[in-house]
Amino acid sequence: MYATQALTHLVPLAADELDKNKVTPGVLGFLVFAALAVGVWLLMKSMNRHMGKVDFVEAPDPDAVPDEAGDKAAAAPRK
Repeated sequence: MYATQALTHLVPLAADELDKNKVTPGVLGFLVFAALAVGVWLLMKSMNRHMGKVDFVEAPDPDAVPDEAGDKAAAAPRK
């Protein structure tokens, strides 16, 4: 006997006890949700740790023409 055949015999038994107006995810749903939340929290913690190790300094463009007005004009927002 296969597992699917065994489960089809249990479905009518479960239908008698199931209140179709009051279905909740139950403990299993909570545990799955909690495991996903903990996993996301751990991934975010790991990402923050790895991003803290990054030391990025952009190299100046060697082909760029130096600005006559200086760096202050380059730092001002353009409209």
